[in-house]
Amino acid sequence: MPSTDMPPGPPGDLRTPVARRSGTVAIVGRPNVGKSTLLNRILGQKLVITCHKAQTTRHAVLGIKTRDEGQIAFVDTPGIHERGDSALNRYLNRAARAALADVDLALFVVEALRWTDEDAKALAAIAAGGVPAIAVVNKVDTVSDKTRLLPYLQALGTRHTFRDLVPVSATSGTQVEELERAVLAALPEGENAFPGDQITDRSERFFAAELLREQLMQRYGEELPYRTTVQIERFEDEGGRYRIHALIWVERPGQKAIVIGSRGEALKATATQARLEMQKLFACPVHLEVWVKIKKSWSSDEAALAVLGYGDQ
Repeated sequence: MPSTDMPPGPPGDLRTPVARRSGTVAIVGRPNVGKSTLLNRILGQKLVITCHKAQTTRHAVLGIKTRDEGQIAFVDTPGIHERGDSALNRYLNRAARAALADVDLALFVVEALRWTDEDAKALAAIAAGGVPAIAVVNKVDTVSDKTRLLPYLQALGTRHTFRDLVPVSATSGTQVEELERAVLAALPEGENAFPGDQITDRSERFFAAELLREQLMQRYGEELPYRTTVQIERFEDEGGRYRIHALIWVERPGQKAIVIGSRGEALKATATQARLEMQKLFACPVHLEVWVKIKKSWSSDEAALAVLGYGDQ
């Protein structure tokens, strides 16, 4: 039987118990619509890395939100896309589609007033999975003439039978609370699946690699970040201080030179900012050492991807 929460009332007040709800929700959409920013906003802290560049998210990441009314296990996913046919591109699309298996609900995230072939591809994946969905129209804060939103919402509603359509701004938090309530209402009754203080099932080692990769995404040009990845060689707790050794993998010598920079200044700046971000997340001092190595065409090599942590889960 599901547990219930009953708000306090005066003596003799018999109120209908409110059933707790619990379930798993996949956040799905094309690249760069704000899926990771939305999850961070819902959780109230930075859990997943973000960047203005598309395809920043490369792994499905679980983020758990526990409320008085129940618990939502969100799964942030890579953007479903049509860009390129490398082994890495194929992995990202597989990871996003795989996240739709065995979930109770999908959040289909789109950008206000925009519709692309990749949006259609993401929606088709949801429809193929037979998953109930809520349409989340993000970035409404960028729309100066709000009267343009209604026709867009009406047109979006004709593309699929959504349980609800919710305009939000993940950046400002506009209507995010309303979205959470809509999600809870769509979930089945049940006990929490995770302890109330748990926020993810990923390891600190995983997030260390992600925070360093975030700096690579933010600091370099349009192409280089997509040819780099990060591997943590060593992660040790030295009595309240973490010692982390990380490898940045690139595909060509010229890319290695760019990452390192003149006299190592670019790499030093990247590592310093990543270390500061790690200290915020881990709430302890971090000693970070970073090296850059070459693994030719790793993004096109299925075996290399598996070694570097991109194996199908």
